Amino acid sequence: MNEDLFISLRDEVRSALDVTFTVDDNELMRRIEQKVLDNNRYPNLTAGERRKLVRQVFDSFRGLDILQPLVDDKSVTEIMINSHEDIFIERNGQVIQSETVFESRERLEDIIQTIVSGVNRVVNESSPIVDARLKDGSRVNVVLPPVALKGPTMTIRKFPENPMTMDDLVQMGALAPVASHLLQTLVRSKFNIFISGGTGSGKTTFLNALSQYIPPEERVITIEDSAELQIRTVPNLVSMETRNANTEGKGEISIRDLIRSSLRMRPNRVIVGEVRGAEALDMLQAMNTGHDGSLSTGHANSARDMLSRLETMVLSGAELPIQVVRQQISSAIDIFVHLSRLRDRSRRITEISEVHGMIDGEVVLNPLFVFQEHGEKEGKIIGNLAPTGNLLIHTDKLRAAGIEEWRRLAAISNPEYSARA
Repeated sequence: MNEDLFISLRDEVRSALDVTFTVDDNELMRRIEQKVLDNNRYPNLTAGERRKLVRQVFDSFRGLDILQPLVDDKSVTEIMINSHEDIFIERNGQVIQSETVFESRERLEDIIQTIVSGVNRVVNESSPIVDARLKDGSRVNVVLPPVALKGPTMTIRKFPENPMTMDDLVQMGALAPVASHLLQTLVRSKFNIFISGGTGSGKTTFLNALSQYIPPEERVITIEDSAELQIRTVPNLVSMETRNANTEGKGEISIRDLIRSSLRMRPNRVIVGEVRGAEALDMLQAMNTGHDGSLSTGHANSARDMLSRLETMVLSGAELPIQVVRQQISSAIDIFVHLSRLRDRSRRITEISEVHGMIDGEVVLNPLFVFQEHGEKEGKIIGNLAPTGNLLIHTDKLRAAGIEEWRRLAAISNPEYSARA
């Protein structure tokens, strides 16, 4: 469709609007339709092209302009704007360049400011990096010049309208049924679970799925940089997100601040969306002070690497002996679940490990399930999350929760048991 046609129509609609009062969405749509549909100024346009033009003009006023169709497209999982004329999208695991471009750098900057101001955040040359979210919960990251050399950069990570369940993950082949049953029971039994994985491996999606097994009578506090979690099974839920400093460098509220505040709010569980720095110490202390069943995520290449990263993050916030840090981790976290995005772009749970404890000054893991690859077929990796045969060592919380099958669950990673299950 002719870009000049869109711009001229948009400018015509804008000039006809009365700036002294607000036009609601229905009235705005009526005016646009009247100009496009109720006259013969555009005889060469088909009915479909007319509808598309109406939507495009409306989105330029109320939506995200040219990004709105991409946001509405459920097959698009990520939108990467490298500059106003350089946009990539991820669809079905494939990253492709979009033909869609902004009319100007200024228009992209306007859309960025609209998104950021909608969640009471600020981004400008003096503070060029910010995390935000769309109304549907999609995660947004913005980087402006002079940090971004090609121009304003924005990445939108979309989430499904209906959160995935553990059953969905099993049907997709991301998780074995026996392992799914174990994890569901561990959540109900208040095991502290830490989810690790690389960027785009599905950590938030998996955390959402796990959270559905939190008993509905409990009080849960969620803490995130930008609110993304969709917990719908817990009525007594408080969601909190961080706040950036204002233009004067004041008013910042960090994850550390929110974790400390949450402990005064009588939570049964605390869910920290992601730990990246010194807040790891506060998260571990929360897990160690009566808030069993807490959940969190972090970036790492394996469960073992996540242990090392946690040590580094804690040490960045406090000068503690390394043995004290390791003891904190060992006593706070019960289970590590590691997710990976494999070379065929599928997302899989590749490791479930129990924290055995401290042995010779090191935190020792007890692998329960490990992903085993058996080959490839038509570009797809064939493999499964296989039991290791190791027993679940710490069963106190299972028994305390009244789980009658705790003996069987302790042996659930035994290949013979898994085969029967």
